[in-house]
Amino acid sequence: MGLNSNYQKFPEKIIMSSSSKRILFISNGHGEDNHSSYIIETLLEIYPNVDIAAMSIVGEGNAYRRLGVPIIGPTQNIPSGGFSYTNRLHFLKDLQSGLLGLTWRQLQKVWEYSATCDLIMATGDSISQGFAYSTGRPYVSFISCLSALYEGKLNIGPLLGTFLRSSRCLTVFTRDPYTAQDLQNQHINKAQFGGIPSLDKLKPTGKDLSLKTNNPMIALLPGSRLPEAIRNFTLQLDLVLEICKLIPFPKVEFRAALVPKLMHKLGEIADSKGWECNGNKLIYKDDAVSIEILCYSDAFNDILHECTLMLGMAGLAVDQGIAIGKPVIQIPGEGPQFTYSFAEAQTRLIGSCAQTIGTGPASLETLKEAAKCVVDTINNKKYLLDCIEQGQNRFGPPGASIRIANSLLKHLGVNNN
Repeated sequence: MGLNSNYQKFPEKIIMSSSSKRILFISNGHGEDNHSSYIIETLLEIYPNVDIAAMSIVGEGNAYRRLGVPIIGPTQNIPSGGFSYTNRLHFLKDLQSGLLGLTWRQLQKVWEYSATCDLIMATGDSISQGFAYSTGRPYVSFISCLSALYEGKLNIGPLLGTFLRSSRCLTVFTRDPYTAQDLQNQHINKAQFGGIPSLDKLKPTGKDLSLKTNNPMIALLPGSRLPEAIRNFTLQLDLVLEICKLIPFPKVEFRAALVPKLMHKLGEIADSKGWECNGNKLIYKDDAVSIEILCYSDAFNDILHECTLMLGMAGLAVDQGIAIGKPVIQIPGEGPQFTYSFAEAQTRLIGSCAQTIGTGPASLETLKEAAKCVVDTINNKKYLLDCIEQGQNRFGPPGASIRIANSLLKHLGVNNN
């Protein structure tokens, strides 16, 4: 394959044969990696005889690695986690960590490998689209992190406009129906509604969450990237204390959906905040309140489906909850991802299903206001019902993985019937 031995070996199951087609997936973000991984899973289910590799521009590409998809170039976690646009200081830290050299090496590998590809699939914003454009090969664009819902119209600018209008860009997929229509209004007729691929896998598994009948349940979603997720979760623990001063536990229940690395830190987090940790259970007791939070690393789907509302300090996870009708209350953190600017943009994307409390890293007053908002929301039955309709209208129906996979096969000239 001509790849450096430091890169992941090609799994036997997708070694290219003389009759197979070859696709390179390029993505620039953790959420974008996840979107692509769901498309890849569906693509291989439909048509196993396709040779797939990937280039994860931001992070280590763990979503690809979990599938055994080879990554063709160097990967590295950068300080901003891909969110340097929220703060210039984060961008400077990325530069100090070797961002420019890393990007140049990645681009060289993409150019080298793409010469053998039948098609490129680019997921993300201008960075991944620019990578695909620079190969000179035909490509499909999925602008999964961009939406006209933020401002009412998507300002694609000259660079992204060049990439999307190129004759080598065969289809432009969007995350929501509104953006597809907006791009068509901007004379990008190849734009189509794609959707959120992870929604196709967002089905309850039957996990026993030990919930009591008829009690409202609040989901804690602190994000997936450490150390930020640790800071977010400790802030959410403080918010839970404020909530339980207004609605005593167990009249309201809490379930946390955590990544495994965060689960391993539960004991340390509990000690630092005056909680007890007993397995996956966090316990807090004093003269005023008594609280339990059950934490899981394998029950995300079930927690989302069962919850009444989300305390969200994440991106894609919150989008998924909104899409199935769950409202979110957001408190800004320190970042680098979940700052006020991110939360405010998220609110514009999600619409009335999101409520953002505070305009900076949450203070005690912010937490008290957020707690009151939680109580008001779980008691507002009309609002909760409206969120079901609003979420579906905002993000459209599931099926993104199959829609995009079938399009890729069509562009490859593969008959999958």
